[in-house]
Amino acid sequence: MHLLDTIPLPTLTTRLLWEAVVDIAPREDLGMGPRGARGIVPILGGEFRGGPGMEAFFGTVEPGGADRQLLRPDGAKELDALYEMRLHDGTLLTLHNQVIIDETVQGPRYALSRIHVTAPQGQWDWLNRRLILGSLHSARPQRDAVVIRGWLADASLPG
Repeated sequence: MHLLDTIPLPTLTTRLLWEAVVDIAPREDLGMGPRGARGIVPILGGEFRGGPGMEAFFGTVEPGGADRQLLRPDGAKELDALYEMRLHDGTLLTLHNQVIIDETVQGPRYALSRIHVTAPQGQWDWLNRRLILGSLHSARPQRDAVVIRGWLADASLPG
């Protein structure tokens, strides 16, 4: 028997934590770098709301953040966004959202991320200790914005 056969296989699940509409400025070209074409997209603001069971999690996306972009030689795009979300209770969260976008294959666009949340001590500090996955969609042409959804990842063992 192999060691892998003795360790229970966990069931991975996700739960929608929030949905955000993030207003963005036009992309600014930063020139070619050693890893590919670079750009930056300023974040102008926006709003967010909690998913099911997270109705108390809502507020605004603060202006002043930015999304640094890298178009790699293989056609994939890396986005590295740093911005703040202010909850209705005044709590300020810092989000570091690292996205991979792959539009080089047939089928639906691949645009998923890992979102690292930094929250102050208090009601929302549990977010500091969780893995949050993200999805990214354009809101164009309705609005110069992107829709970012944050999903809580969880694992449970059988039995």
